[in-house]
Amino acid sequence: MKVRVRDGSDGPALVFAHYWGGSAGTWDEVVRRLPPGQKTVQFDQRGWGASRELPGPYHLDRLADDLARVAEECVTGPFVLVGHSMGGKVGQLVAARRPAGLAGVFLVAPAPPRPPEAVTQEYRQALSHAYDSPESVGQALDRVLTAGPLPGPAREAVVRDSLAAADEARTEWPLRGIARDITEEALRIEVPVAVLAGARDKVEPPAVVRACLLPYVPHATLTTVPGGHLLPLEAPEAVAGGLGDFLKGLRG
Repeated sequence: MKVRVRDGSDGPALVFAHYWGGSAGTWDEVVRRLPPGQKTVQFDQRGWGASRELPGPYHLDRLADDLARVAEECVTGPFVLVGHSMGGKVGQLVAARRPAGLAGVFLVAPAPPRPPEAVTQEYRQALSHAYDSPESVGQALDRVLTAGPLPGPAREAVVRDSLAAADEARTEWPLRGIARDITEEALRIEVPVAVLAGARDKVEPPAVVRACLLPYVPHATLTTVPGGHLLPLEAPEAVAGGLGDFLKGLRG
């Protein structure tokens, strides 16, 4: 599994899990805005990017196993899980296991533990074809994923990442993972949890986060910022700033 580690000694390490269609690089602009002494861990999840040749299955529990192993092998001491969308749901599963060293969870436009009513079988079937071609990825970006146009290089990276996946990994999330109810697991999370939602997110809007996540992680706090679903790319300053505030709170 391809892992990128930036060494540092300032507080808990940050272990990042990307969204369905993303890669380790999804977080680059956020990491660039963090203090230079902040340790970070980025990786391509199983089936994506440089990890696309890793064998399946690609279901949520397998991805949670991977995330837990990355944290265990790359971090000595406390760490915070930072998950975006699908990566947020994977992070919730890992946090529910209460691994040693886990200090907190920071969720960015996360898939909630209880699937919204809008996640019907028809919706999931359509979603499973969102990354079939460069054209379909572009349509998903313009119509659903973003609140405004991304800079050219960022848009190119999203298209490239979305297409760089094993076929089974590309369909596992929309056909099964997005619909899985993990409310029982989420209720076991004990560490502090902060949630960042995009005010114009069409995938996981703030109202969905309030209804389908906050009741199952009662100690979580929700902050809404300008942007759509791809906040690490649309609003990296807001994500980095939210992370900084969260870490300050952990330090007391």
